[in-house]
Amino acid sequence: MRVKLLYFAWVREKTGKAEEQLDLPASVTTVGELMDWLKERGPEYAEAFRRAEVIRAAIDRTHVRRGASIAGASEIAFFPPVTGG
Repeated sequence: MRVKLLYFAWVREKTGKAEEQLDLPASVTTVGELMDWLKERGPEYAEAFRRAEVIRAAIDRTHVRRGASIAGASEIAFFPPVTGG
C-alpha cells in the first residue's frame, strides 16, 4: 500500500522531512504498527518515534488512536500533543 506521510513539529525536525510517500508492507495494518515500522527505518525515525505513546495521528485529516486501521488511507499525519498558551 502506498501512502503519503506527513510529519509536524518535532516529529518533522527529528525525521528531517515534512512529508514522504512510502510503500508500506502488508504486515503494517494499524497506526501503532506503522509507528513501530517507521522506528526501524533509521536512527532519525527511531528518535522521532521514541515516545510514540505521546504522538498523535490523523488518517485523511481525521484524528485516530494507535489501534486504528490504516486500510485505504491516502494520507497519515503525525504530530506531538499540542499545548495552548
